[in-house]
Amino acid sequence: MRIVNLKDHKKVPVFKNINYAVKMIWQADKMLLSGYILGRTAENIFSLFIQNILFLKVLLTAIDGERDFKVYVKYLILFLIASVITKALSWIGNYLHQYSTKRVLKRLNNKIFDKAGQLDISCYEDPAFYDKYQRATLVLQYGYFDILCFDIAYIIGCLLSFAFVVATVTIIDPMYLLFLLPVIFVFAIEMSKSRCVYERDLQMTTNNRIKAYIQRTVFLKDFSKDMRTSNIFAVLMKRFDRAISSNIEILKKYGFKLFIYSMVSSLFSEFIPIIGTYAVAGYQFIHTNKMTISGFSVVLSSINSVRNATMDIAECFDELSQMALYFQNLKDFFEYEPKIVSGSKKAGAFESLELKNVSFKYPGAKENSLSHISLKINKGDTIAVVGINGAGKSTLVKLLLRFYDVTEGEILYNGINIKEYDIDSLRDKFGTVFQDYKNFAISVFENVICHRCDEEDKEIAKNALIQSGVWDKITTFSNGGDTLLTREFDENGAGLSGGENQKVSTARLFAKDFDLAILDEPSSALDPIAEYKMYENLISATENKTVIYISHRLSSAVLSDKIYVLSGGQIIESGNHNELMAQQGEYAKMFSLQSRSYSIE
Repeated sequence: MRIVNLKDHKKVPVFKNINYAVKMIWQADKMLLSGYILGRTAENIFSLFIQNILFLKVLLTAIDGERDFKVYVKYLILFLIASVITKALSWIGNYLHQYSTKRVLKRLNNKIFDKAGQLDISCYEDPAFYDKYQRATLVLQYGYFDILCFDIAYIIGCLLSFAFVVATVTIIDPMYLLFLLPVIFVFAIEMSKSRCVYERDLQMTTNNRIKAYIQRTVFLKDFSKDMRTSNIFAVLMKRFDRAISSNIEILKKYGFKLFIYSMVSSLFSEFIPIIGTYAVAGYQFIHTNKMTISGFSVVLSSINSVRNATMDIAECFDELSQMALYFQNLKDFFEYEPKIVSGSKKAGAFESLELKNVSFKYPGAKENSLSHISLKINKGDTIAVVGINGAGKSTLVKLLLRFYDVTEGEILYNGINIKEYDIDSLRDKFGTVFQDYKNFAISVFENVICHRCDEEDKEIAKNALIQSGVWDKITTFSNGGDTLLTREFDENGAGLSGGENQKVSTARLFAKDFDLAILDEPSSALDPIAEYKMYENLISATENKTVIYISHRLSSAVLSDKIYVLSGGQIIESGNHNELMAQQGEYAKMFSLQSRSYSIE
């Protein structure tokens, strides 16, 4: 995924990105931009031209005696009609964009969520990805798409008003247009200023992410006990303070530069046009008699309207430039192509799984996490992969499920490289329980079945929860299996202990029809008795199935047909339990230590 670096962010194509953003918003809902254009154009033309220029000219002409009162009344009625029409158009436009904003937000959010679901697992382990993702989501979080539509509509309205006002000034005296030329420089200045603001915000992204993490952590139940029984809160606060101090230094760094931009912009947008116009118009009115009262007033009002319109356009361009830079992040996010590419073959019923001389190194790592792993698993085998933490066991699972692709060697499913298979069909053949199990803020039944449940699904989920050993706990909840696993959104929701949560997660395996089970530390949060009962149920559920146990606890290894001992990313021993105990190697040492601990418990 390409990141907009500080060195090359000035190369970001502003107008191209604005066009990209408009197309995206237009596809989401055409009424958002249409509503803004309708409302803002009507209001700008009315306020900048009809009210401040046209009606003023009619009024002062009547005062000068060039027209009678009846003509003035007619224009007053026309002004009233124009006012009513403007208010009606403005109301319609506001209604359209308020209604459409929600729809655009929903559709763009869904698009981001869909894309996030396609990202490689490696993205979630890359800090740069989170910076990119955060800047991309700012488009929705801060309503930048809404601001972009408002600015475009405002510019259109201002430009139309600008054209009418300039035509009026030209009729009075074209010379006054010279005082508007410096305003052209305002656009360039404001665009440079917007890039400076973006560069400042870009440097603050990581600090803001740290602040957001700490602010979120302080309020999460998962961390509350540790923070109250240790000094970790003070450590977090130091990081929080450092992030704020760093942001203050960044603000100071860019503050003077932004001040200079503002002063130069004011010089070209206000001082030269206003002072110049007042001086020349005053001279013509007082000394040359070439200027009437109505002409004098209209010129001054016109110049002010043009200046205001120009400043508004400049500010809108300033915002659009910033929006374009942020939409670049969103564009890069959507254009990211996953490195794990799905094949076309549909995975058939499981027969064998083979690793041939497999090595793997994480992106950016100096050493391999796995080196020269070779093993074969046939249908009906029960395999245990054991080793201490960090031996490479969970990395092996990630490779089997194609969360990552091997660095060297190949993995074969039914004799065919797993890269040739459709990823979803391949993963569907596996029943998995991960050591970093996660349950979601949905009902217990939905956590097990992983979709909306009908009565048949609920019965399947109930049986799975019985097998995992947590159903008795679920029955104590007021809504049983329909209880939400959180109290954050529902006062009748429930919280579970670590072991109970793991049992709910494991129930997904019991509820699924699978060919090959991968159990990655399925009992890490359980006590020995609960672990024993869990394995009894797993043995029953996986009868005549192929099973891979991944664990540093060896209670599952005794029941396995073959055991592979990993250390430092390599297989150092293999065989069944009796063979490995006879070797008196690393496995025998680990088993003796653990069995002694279990006996004491």
